[in-house]
Amino acid sequence: MEYSYYPGCSLHSTGKEYGLSVEVVSRALGLKLHELFDWSCCGATSAHSTSFDLSVALPARNLIFAEKRGLDVMIPCAACYNRFKMAQHHLANAPGLRGKVSETLGYEYRGTAVIRSPIDIFHQDVGLETLEEKVRKRLAGLKPVSYYGCLWLRPAEICDFENPENPVKLDEIMTSLGAESRKWAFKTDCCGGSLTISKTGQVEKMVGRLMRMAVEAGANCVVTACPLCLANLDMRAPAENRLPVFYFTELMALALGLEGPEKWFKLHGTDPRPLLRSLDLL
Repeated sequence: MEYSYYPGCSLHSTGKEYGLSVEVVSRALGLKLHELFDWSCCGATSAHSTSFDLSVALPARNLIFAEKRGLDVMIPCAACYNRFKMAQHHLANAPGLRGKVSETLGYEYRGTAVIRSPIDIFHQDVGLETLEEKVRKRLAGLKPVSYYGCLWLRPAEICDFENPENPVKLDEIMTSLGAESRKWAFKTDCCGGSLTISKTGQVEKMVGRLMRMAVEAGANCVVTACPLCLANLDMRAPAENRLPVFYFTELMALALGLEGPEKWFKLHGTDPRPLLRSLDLL
């Protein structure tokens, strides 16, 4: 199985443990990722707040490169995924926009690229049975709540990700690894997103509520697939309800017995290693 791959800015910087774990897990599962040639920033979140044309042209440039290879394009970052899907929607529905963007970029945009998340690819293309077969260290004792946040799911008719009210693919991936995925009603609530600097107090309240609800659900950690969500949950949680937060691919790598997780865990604000050691998982 081969895919074009768009890491985006976060996976080479503040979310590099996510990028590294996506690549390591993909190789272990037999997926070949082709990083897009000369990819550029998708514009999240500054472009769409300042210029509609720019917010479309930036993702379109990368989609054109994906079209040339002719493979589905894996986009691990929720913000990037959202901007690519929004641009694709506008280019398909706004009269004259495709021609305008193609002229601006100097390349023809055709609208043929299929945008995929790693959650969907691991769940659907690899399959839960295959994941379970490849597990070398079952994550027994780990009780995560899966946190999707906003950007994978909304607007539902554009993102076309999963059930926008109750997505379950992350939960099912965790269960296939041997973890006890906990049910809760806050998996799609907002964490405050990019307001973490401009409205820090408000974000702390939103994150605090999420963490309280996770603890009430019986969780001992949180799993996500969004660099912005992880940063907020990892940094803004109150001390009394602070749980370790993981990228789901870090836990996949741990369960598959791959190298890298312990190095990645050192990069987290809330150190997850004491929890994992207490469960004999490290």
